[in-house]
Amino acid sequence: MPELPADLGKQVEAALAEDIGGGDVTAALVPAAQRVRGRVITREAAVLCGVAWVDEVFRRLDAAVQLTWHAADGEPLGAGDVIFEIAGAARAVLSGERTALNFLQLLSGTATTTRAYVEAVAGTACRIIDTRKTVPGLRTAQKYAVRCGGADNHRMGLFDQILIKENHIAAAGSITAAIVAARQRAPAVPVEVEVESLGELGQALAAHPDIVMLDEFTLDDMRAAVALNRAHSTPVKLEASGSVSLENVRAIAATGVDYVSVGSLTKHLRAVDLSMRLEFGRD
Repeated sequence: MPELPADLGKQVEAALAEDIGGGDVTAALVPAAQRVRGRVITREAAVLCGVAWVDEVFRRLDAAVQLTWHAADGEPLGAGDVIFEIAGAARAVLSGERTALNFLQLLSGTATTTRAYVEAVAGTACRIIDTRKTVPGLRTAQKYAVRCGGADNHRMGLFDQILIKENHIAAAGSITAAIVAARQRAPAVPVEVEVESLGELGQALAAHPDIVMLDEFTLDDMRAAVALNRAHSTPVKLEASGSVSLENVRAIAATGVDYVSVGSLTKHLRAVDLSMRLEFGRD
């Protein structure tokens, strides 16, 4: 199981504040003594992700609410499967329902899409990685979901890895100058540089980055880039990027690149279709 994000509690706190504000005026119509039992099902096949977020939602609203999980993060679900059961005070359950399901459907959607890409390249040596194209405020959550889907994380942000792109190169004057400056300013930080042609790849290899991103290369050029890199005295890791889809990702992986970065894992969100079904009663 991947490590949970350190800011998970802050994410839940912000989401509850956004939804409940000064108080749930609709749930207040329900008698305080009203109890409820229910279950959440998925209407479609999916990969589960977001258990800890749901737990935290209800813990903050009422620690006495009981959740019984039937699956764990990263596990596959079939249409109609019960994901968890819930029991407790009706007001707390109703107030937390939407926020809990928002986290669960979004993160499960990310994990499900990721798993499809991972399965598409199975049997190759290539790894699927994500990008910084995430929902603001939910980056660590979505990157956790990517790991639950079986892929790897690219840099978390602008602070933990240098990625030199075309505008940085233009500002520095050349690929070589940009890489040299990066090594001088942050010698302990991994350096990646984006290239748009085989000629630029040659310049990058001569400057010894850790990773080279092949941006919008054709399959033939990717294969040529892999061969050029392997023939170099100090080969680096190669990442393919741009116009990646489920239809072409296996062909890209088969060129021999080390990574394929896929922005759509976290950017083109399709939430998993979930439903909470409740039964009301009194103690």
